[in-house]
Amino acid sequence: MSKRDYYEVLGIDKNASKEDIKKAYRKLARKYHPDVNKDDPQATDKFKEVKEAYETLNNDQKRAHYDQFGHTDPNQGFGGGQGFDGADFGGFGDIFDMFFGGGSSRRRDPNAPRQGADLQYTMTLEFEEAAFGKETDIKIPREETCETCHGSGAKPGTHPETCSHCGGSGQLNVEQNTPFGRIVNRRVCHYCQGTGKIIKEKCNTCGGDGKVKTNKTIHVKVPAGVDEGQQIRLSGQGEAGSNGGPAGDLFVVFHIKPHKFFERDGDDVFCTVPLSFAQVALGDEIEVPTLYGKVKLKIPAGTQTGTHFRLKGKGIKNVRGYGQGDQHVTVNVVTPKQLSDRERELFRELADISGTPLTEIHNENFFSKVKRAFKAD
Repeated sequence: MSKRDYYEVLGIDKNASKEDIKKAYRKLARKYHPDVNKDDPQATDKFKEVKEAYETLNNDQKRAHYDQFGHTDPNQGFGGGQGFDGADFGGFGDIFDMFFGGGSSRRRDPNAPRQGADLQYTMTLEFEEAAFGKETDIKIPREETCETCHGSGAKPGTHPETCSHCGGSGQLNVEQNTPFGRIVNRRVCHYCQGTGKIIKEKCNTCGGDGKVKTNKTIHVKVPAGVDEGQQIRLSGQGEAGSNGGPAGDLFVVFHIKPHKFFERDGDDVFCTVPLSFAQVALGDEIEVPTLYGKVKLKIPAGTQTGTHFRLKGKGIKNVRGYGQGDQHVTVNVVTPKQLSDRERELFRELADISGTPLTEIHNENFFSKVKRAFKAD
């Protein structure tokens, strides 16, 4: 199945800014993350698709490459960085051997040290944990070097022997008569499976693999200010290497749970505060929740619904140490659904004072009239 266009996946146009890309990714990541969307059986695949699109379009170099070539890699095929290799393409390797004498500088030494594979772990955080950071232990299933044989795969007291059939190269030369003459082809040595070594007495712990599956407990320090989709790298905490090679790395990717009251955009925090007619008409001093506790906010008389207030420095610390965000408070005037007899009487009195029908008192002078009515009462 062909891949969908990355811009289509994120729901943005090709002229979208980095900020637009980031906002679209956050919205979709929250929607499709498997820890949040457990009802949609395709949520995991959709989340991976969104993440892949974001990682490409949020990188200037990758985005320029994608805009020019799309999903097609221009380096594939003849002459490219991922072109034909005798070890990878079987019969084609035989043809190259025929013309170039069977030698290849790209042949991998089976006994050379190789780095282990990288691992990825998704950590789900509460909103406050992402804001302030935390320390925790996680368990990672991974392969580790066998402590019994120290990675050799051989029973203690014994050692792997060099394969006598391939001489330790991991490959065998096979001669074949063709119309072009006698050709020497290379094949993976089936005696040692390409390792160049023969283990006569295998380790009882790992069965000759040199590695064992374990659940490793790793201590993770989550930095304050991490955001949705960001990650940290724990060097050397991935899969064990081979032939004495270094271990891979562990990448911890963060998913942030939505908050019931706060929303986040970058390092800024947003919230909406409901107020009554009396509070916005007469003015008030209210307490607003923040991540650092409640703070007092003065509401001027005549404040309109939708008015924004900024609480400087009450946002989230930048994860890279570049300052701290603000908290933005939006006022929402709540219309009462049920009125007491006294409240109805006051609103009718207000209408009589203004000489305006109740259906028209929502105009720009409404708050001043409410203020006079309450003061008169």
